[in-house]
Amino acid sequence: MPRPPFTVGIIQDHATADREANIRRIGFVAAEVARHGGTAICAPIAPFAAGRAEVRSMVERAGGDLLLIHVATPLAECERRDRKGMYAKARRGEIADFTGISSPYEEPTDADLLLDTSETSVDDGVRLIWGMLQDRGYLVD
Repeated sequence: MPRPPFTVGIIQDHATADREANIRRIGFVAAEVARHGGTAICAPIAPFAAGRAEVRSMVERAGGDLLLIHVATPLAECERRDRKGMYAKARRGEIADFTGISSPYEEPTDADLLLDTSETSVDDGVRLIWGMLQDRGYLVD
């Protein structure tokens, strides 16, 4: 009997339970990639410390390393850059449980690297990430 598509039930809205389920799915896939010797690069919005800790544990139990890069962009800057108007909709109450507006964001205290994109250019951000990966032995010259 075939399994249902992996995307069934993924984020129907911005509800906390849906977001956390999505983070667990991403973590599961990353852990499986690590278990088989691969590398996964994931870029979800993971607003809750418990969800990030659960994913870190999954990946480590699978024999992988989780490097957490906190892209720390101030809320005002996120709103300024918002091309789709999602933040404005959330502020008007049209989107419930929106991270940073009507749902909290728990800033990571265990990030391996913090990038404030309001102060760091894309090129500098890439250099910082690349340097961290080289320093930790993940990349060689």
